[in-house]
Amino acid sequence: MDGMGVRKYLLIVTLITLSVTVGYWLGEQRVRLAWQGWKPGVVVNKTPNFPTPQSDVDFSLFWRVWDRLGELYVDKNALDSKKMLDGAISGMVGAVGDPYTVYLPGQINKESKEDLGGAFEGVGIQLGYRDSRLAVVAPLEGSPAYLAGVKAGDYILHIKDVVAKMDRDTDGLSLPEAVRLIRGKKGTVVQLSLLRNGQKEPIKVDLVRNTIVVKSVEVMFLDRELSESERANIAWIKLSRFGDRTQSEWGEAISRIVNNESRITGIVLDLRNNPGGYLEGAVQIAGEFLTPGKLVVAQQYGDGSKIESKVGRNGSLLKIPLVVVVNKGSASASEILAGALQDYKRAKIVGEKSFGKGSVQQPEDFADGSGLHVTVARWLRPSGEWIDKKGITPDFEVKYEASDSAELKDDLQLVKSIDLLK
Repeated sequence: MDGMGVRKYLLIVTLITLSVTVGYWLGEQRVRLAWQGWKPGVVVNKTPNFPTPQSDVDFSLFWRVWDRLGELYVDKNALDSKKMLDGAISGMVGAVGDPYTVYLPGQINKESKEDLGGAFEGVGIQLGYRDSRLAVVAPLEGSPAYLAGVKAGDYILHIKDVVAKMDRDTDGLSLPEAVRLIRGKKGTVVQLSLLRNGQKEPIKVDLVRNTIVVKSVEVMFLDRELSESERANIAWIKLSRFGDRTQSEWGEAISRIVNNESRITGIVLDLRNNPGGYLEGAVQIAGEFLTPGKLVVAQQYGDGSKIESKVGRNGSLLKIPLVVVVNKGSASASEILAGALQDYKRAKIVGEKSFGKGSVQQPEDFADGSGLHVTVARWLRPSGEWIDKKGITPDFEVKYEASDSAELKDDLQLVKSIDLLK
């Protein structure tokens, strides 16, 4: 891929098909920029090369093993040179020990680009790692996983697909592999064994894969009575990810708010279960609420150098009171946005501590269709804090309480947010 076409990703995975945002949300790497007017996110890794010179490594050993395997292995039909090469490269990349630095063979790399377009086949789970274990970042609302009761923070211990003759534990499983195993055709079933916080025994859930179309931005206007003679009109913006359609959908939502600005008394920006996406998306949307020149995020490389991303436009919502809602399904780019708004005291944060994903990945495509995603930097809040494994701490902690009710008054996190906008 042309270097000027590379965009930065804040890795968290989406299992909507599961398709990979290997966010992953590993989204698309297209030369054309979906967010027109943005500068391409070119990453220059200034970190020095291997500390051990390549001359000290005996690469001939690889070929000796390759040749001996070919000579001795009993089933010659199983010796697929391309699969063996893919396996060797995957093992080399995996030896780094970073679950977000991965090699993607051709088909998996192709699937990894489908996610942020907005339509998927799968179960609707976003994946990440907690304590080096495969875990649910968040289920997508209305998805098969959501309807089956899968929750953010659930560890995935085992994956089973009877039709595909697949039955395996998740120990040592990379994110792309997990996506490949859990995704599948609409109407087929995958069984997940989940370990939930506070419970000793795993829960088994059978999920029927389906087609899921997800809108990344939605806005609702909530009338709220302040007194007998006064009412408040709160704009509730639900931002579910930072994808290909987000710019146009965000523009439509903001236009509706601006057209009603005289009646708007506050905004609730809902980032719950938003797993991230394009780094540029977080910077662009932060500019809706912060003045030009404000630092949104800094990327820190291995040699200590930094690249800073600042607000470069005049936003439309600079003065309207703002509250941001997060939960443990809020990750990556959504944490960048929430962290910047909190650091500048532009917004109060309500909800639960977020996921804690603080690294930046650089994607690269190869001629055969395969790809490499490498963690090249840490991202830092404007305050200089690295939130990896720590997350964003709310100013007002409000626990989520499960309820079968669809009424807004039963959403305690949303109610608290509205109360703060009196």
